[in-house]
Amino acid sequence: MRNTFSILATALAVTVVIASAAIGQSTNSAATGGSSVMPRHVKSATAVGEVFGDGEKISAAIIEYDRDINQSKLSPAAFSVVGRTITKVYANNAPAKATRGSNGKYVIIELSPDDKDASLYVGGPGAGRGPGGAGGPGGTAGPGATANTQANGSSATRPATGMGLAAKKKPLQVTVAQVGDVITTTGEKYPADATPFDSNRGVNLIVDDFKQLEFKDPATGLTLTYNLFTPKNYDKNKSYPLVLFMHDASVHGAETSRTLTQGLGAVIWASPSEQAKHAAFVLAPQFPSGVSTEGAVGSATADTVVHLVNSVVSQYSIDKNRMYTTGQSFGCMLSLAIMIKYPDLFAASMLVAGQRDAQATSVLAHNKMWIIVAEGDTRAFPGMNDSVAVWEKQGAKISKATWNARASDAEFAADVKKMMAEGNNIKYAAFLKGTVFPPGKEGSGNEHMATWPVAYRVEGVRDWLFAQSKSSRVQ
Repeated sequence: MRNTFSILATALAVTVVIASAAIGQSTNSAATGGSSVMPRHVKSATAVGEVFGDGEKISAAIIEYDRDINQSKLSPAAFSVVGRTITKVYANNAPAKATRGSNGKYVIIELSPDDKDASLYVGGPGAGRGPGGAGGPGGTAGPGATANTQANGSSATRPATGMGLAAKKKPLQVTVAQVGDVITTTGEKYPADATPFDSNRGVNLIVDDFKQLEFKDPATGLTLTYNLFTPKNYDKNKSYPLVLFMHDASVHGAETSRTLTQGLGAVIWASPSEQAKHAAFVLAPQFPSGVSTEGAVGSATADTVVHLVNSVVSQYSIDKNRMYTTGQSFGCMLSLAIMIKYPDLFAASMLVAGQRDAQATSVLAHNKMWIIVAEGDTRAFPGMNDSVAVWEKQGAKISKATWNARASDAEFAADVKKMMAEGNNIKYAAFLKGTVFPPGKEGSGNEHMATWPVAYRVEGVRDWLFAQSKSSRVQ
């Protein structure tokens, strides 16, 4: 993503604590609290939450001054953040990240997503672990990243496991102090003041653009909470595609927005760069605790999801020929179950790290599907291999490839182009065993849960999905 991501001025108030630490130093200390009285020239301070492949993290602090700051005179050494590594400091004329600085009232302090205390969730699988392990921070940033850390990928990929039911969300808070002089565009010096002060705002990039709603299904009696993204400048006289994303079982629970913050699977479709290419609705249900994987795929849960989709379609101008389903693990299995029972609902699917009984999936031989698994996934890989064998016996045209999960954007683009050129309706890509982890860490964790932080950043697969329609041939 090369574009700047705006921060809403009306963001929800949260406690953001700011204190002193050496520039660029990463410590394990938590925010200790600062003064609620800001320095005289500071009008506000905002903590920025951002979703990465391995979950939501605090990625920046934005300090608003009362006058324009001179970008050329601004030094990273003028600020410090407790427990965090500062990667970039620059001025801007808007409260937003940018690829380069410019004179303005806002100072953007970008923070390393690899810091131990970066995650907004603690406890549970993948929460708060360092680089290199199964739960290590991903090298690819989520929506809202700058040009150097994009959701559609960099070559330095360190995918992680998802965060499970035991993970708890902590306050959106960072700890910053102005420890050096800051110069305005008129030459006035705002002298260093290492006294910590509490910020008064917080935003969650892209997550805040979703609405949290509830659907009570009169047919099944089930109630399902969900997240809905409506395209910016929605026009009821136009027709829009819809993407249904369903999460994995590790984040079943009562927090409706959890499916948005665990990884890129839901938010990537609502990112500004993606919406600029493919303006679309994004629907992300949140499944409650106690919903078993095997039970849901053959129960009223699948019916309720379909009824939810139909309810959203009835309320908005959605193109019924361009509705898509995608999901990881449990969500992949549920997508397959819905596709089997409701074969005409979706135009195409992106299926990540999941499987179903091969004979049950036999009816999908002529569906448009892009399947991504990891060779080291002891269930999804052999399970999908079995389904592929069944589809081939039924005459399905299938493209197969082994991809290196550490590939660069350009390499993934070439991989996608090659598979698309074959023109087959089913595309099956398996990440080479061990490559979902950093070099030297092969076999260090769960390849199953390390699949989706990489899969959803492959831009070409997302583009392929939007190119599919029930009224056209496979592209």
